[in-house]
Amino acid sequence: MAGKRLFVTGGASGIGRAVAHLFAARGFTVGLADINEAGLAAVAAELPAGQASTHVLDVRDREQWDRALADFAGAGGIDVLFNNAGIAVGGPFAATDPVELDRCIAINFIGVVNGAHAGFAYLRRKPGSCLLNTASAAGIYGSAGLAVYSATKFAVRGLTEALDGEWRREGVKVRSLMPSFIDTPLLDAGVAGSNENARERVRAAGLEFTPVEKVAEAAWRAVHGDAVHTVVGKTAERMRFAARWLPGRLRAQMARGGM
Repeated sequence: MAGKRLFVTGGASGIGRAVAHLFAARGFTVGLADINEAGLAAVAAELPAGQASTHVLDVRDREQWDRALADFAGAGGIDVLFNNAGIAVGGPFAATDPVELDRCIAINFIGVVNGAHAGFAYLRRKPGSCLLNTASAAGIYGSAGLAVYSATKFAVRGLTEALDGEWRREGVKVRSLMPSFIDTPLLDAGVAGSNENARERVRAAGLEFTPVEKVAEAAWRAVHGDAVHTVVGKTAERMRFAARWLPGRLRAQMARGGM
């Protein structure tokens, strides 16, 4: 894998950090992007010397995308662009602040659109390159209590499928990760209409957390495999099965309060 290059958003923590570690350990040079400058520096310091660069990036800003990708690509190009940055918004839809709804849509979907659009010119120059997008188990069936978050992940899923069709002739693979709940800072988000955060809500529902290292391994398989979507974790597997074979039961579960 010598000479391969990964650019990852949300690289200062969680899935992004774990994927950066795994890919760097397997020979990739990693471009870490996030709005958290201190977090970027900390993760870069954890990686082998000379294998990481940091890029402060708000994924909602197209001009920042252009600068960050140009800075990272240089003469080496980009083999994998991992659109991973995201936030969680939970709780009753009607009780959620519209500002938070807009922010979730802008980061979780528009940010992915921006990354794909800005990154294509770089990916098409590298044979076998891959755009990898973080979707979610919430993109398998609409999840009560996660309406807008779930909607953004459905959108990411649809974009992934469409671009995989469009870009195949250009030699660019487009893939998604669809993980279950991961115990990362994403779950620190509050739940509208409740004193709980998202982590507490998941635990109360009796759902398991998937280790972030397992998601990183799934990211590696997704980039190097042929499946458009890679489902990760027991909850995601159960949701995929139920959405296909037991939709009535899944619908009833969501009516009782979802997660």
